[in-house]
Amino acid sequence: MEYVAVLLPSFCLAVLFYFVIKAIFNADRAEREAMARAEELQDAEDARRRESSDEEKGNPEINPG
Repeated sequence: MEYVAVLLPSFCLAVLFYFVIKAIFNADRAEREAMARAEELQDAEDARRRESSDEEKGNPEINPG
């Protein structure tokens, strides 16, 4: 019983540390995925605006293909 009383606080802190680190990594992963989606949407919007401004200026791009 003495061993349990000695090891229990360390074990509890280790479990708490595990869950905190896991939550941090999950939040970071989710943020990176959200940033990647936002950048893709922004790139698509920029490309669309570039195309529309080129067509308005009378400089359509030639698509080789």
